[in-house]
Amino acid sequence: MIRVILCDDHGLIRRGIRDTLADAQDIEVVGEAGDYTELRGLLHTLGRDNPCDVLVLDINMPGRSGLDVLHVLKEEGNPVRTLIVSMYPEDQYAIRALRAGAYGYVNKGGDPASLVQAVRTVAQGRKYVTPEIAQMLVESLTAPVTEQAHHKLSDRELQTLVMIASGKRLSDIAEELMLSPKTVSVYRARVLEKLGLTNNSELTVYAIRNGLVES
Repeated sequence: MIRVILCDDHGLIRRGIRDTLADAQDIEVVGEAGDYTELRGLLHTLGRDNPCDVLVLDINMPGRSGLDVLHVLKEEGNPVRTLIVSMYPEDQYAIRALRAGAYGYVNKGGDPASLVQAVRTVAQGRKYVTPEIAQMLVESLTAPVTEQAHHKLSDRELQTLVMIASGKRLSDIAEELMLSPKTVSVYRARVLEKLGLTNNSELTVYAIRNGLVES
């Protein structure tokens, strides 16, 4: 039996994933968490004697993002294999997530059967990538070294960019990420500098043109 933990801050999304996995007789959801704090407690409760096989993790959560959690798990040497689920397109986050330690990346809007297959693949210790992600990996190896400006952003800076471009105020971002408004302002300033932009309107246009948010 493949033991799975779900971590997503939206209860309805967790329910949808749980219901999808429930149709597979070889998969059992043994725990759910809405953020990193709950996830940490859950992993501690299960312990190493009765660990889960796969962590299905949302990339966009309050406090620590999914990318942050990947880095923490790697630093702690936690053996849990992580499958990222996200509403964001593969071309913006998949390779970043894989580099951070994820075993796979699945879009929330994809075929439910793909999620089941992804969990099974990750549980076997193998990477799960869609044909689109595989193509991107090949292109990243063979294409000339030309990098889009936002690829130089840190995970937190990219998260800040996307949230600003989605229309959120700095105070809202600070509350959602559990950071001080001053810290968020610093991230915003770094994003503006790295992208060569001057204000939030230009950030929004950049994000839309590069497919980081929907227009």
